[in-house]
Amino acid sequence: MKRNWILTVFTAAMLSSAALNAQEPPPQGEFIPGGPLGSRMKILGFEEMHSGKVVAGAPYSAVAVTETTQTLADGTTIDRKIQANIFRDGQGRVRRETTLPVIGPLVASGKSNPFVMIHDPVAGTAFILHPDTKLAEQLPAPSHGKGNHGGLQDKFEAHVQQEIANGTVKKEDLGTQTINGVAAQGTRYTRTIPAGQIGNDKPITAVTERWYSADLQLVVKSTRTDPRFGSTTYTLTNIQRQEPAATLFAVPSDYAVRQGHPRGRGNMMYGPGGRAPAAVPPSPPAE
Repeated sequence: MKRNWILTVFTAAMLSSAALNAQEPPPQGEFIPGGPLGSRMKILGFEEMHSGKVVAGAPYSAVAVTETTQTLADGTTIDRKIQANIFRDGQGRVRRETTLPVIGPLVASGKSNPFVMIHDPVAGTAFILHPDTKLAEQLPAPSHGKGNHGGLQDKFEAHVQQEIANGTVKKEDLGTQTINGVAAQGTRYTRTIPAGQIGNDKPITAVTERWYSADLQLVVKSTRTDPRFGSTTYTLTNIQRQEPAATLFAVPSDYAVRQGHPRGRGNMMYGPGGRAPAAVPPSPPAE
């Protein structure tokens, strides 16, 4: 039971309507002070998610692989890899099956942390399924209001354009390339943090490359290299264009359903019996 609330707390930050309405994240998440959310999404492999966007008429299934490598000052290398199965039907319903790597005292148990996310824009519902406990947490219906995530996205875009205009971010067109059988348009974003801005004695350069499929309306590959945090690669593999089975987007009949509150209220942010967790996994450092 303990590992369930650790998983729930860790995923709660991801499961706002911004994450559940999504197919492709804006590149601006790489560059703005709110970047840690984008970093968490990359760690969990939510690379194809994008606020407020529902894609109909482009069904597919694929395996998403996120790999992160970080080399510490003493030469120690940390490698992390997360794999997820993704399904989207012709109505825009999305299912994502992920198993998080165990951490801390749970490593000795050998147990994994499987969970499934389902977003159904047709019914206006979203769920987190826990296969090990047969529990489905129903999330509040996503809001599409302009004053909510739409307005935030506009601010993101405006911030990126401002950074491009003042030279902090350089944007380059990489042309078209076929990646895992899908034609994709590449874009490189290079952000330079000037010397002295964050106490650095030399400029720091972070580079992000994104390959976007206009046909599928999602990112099929991205890489990010930052000397502070290491490198992260996201790749969509084994892409199949067939319509997935409708049962994948429904809660199984033998699951218990309870209400979840991803914004920090109720059971989503507490452990068994309503007790507050002893610790919450730390957020990645802000830029």
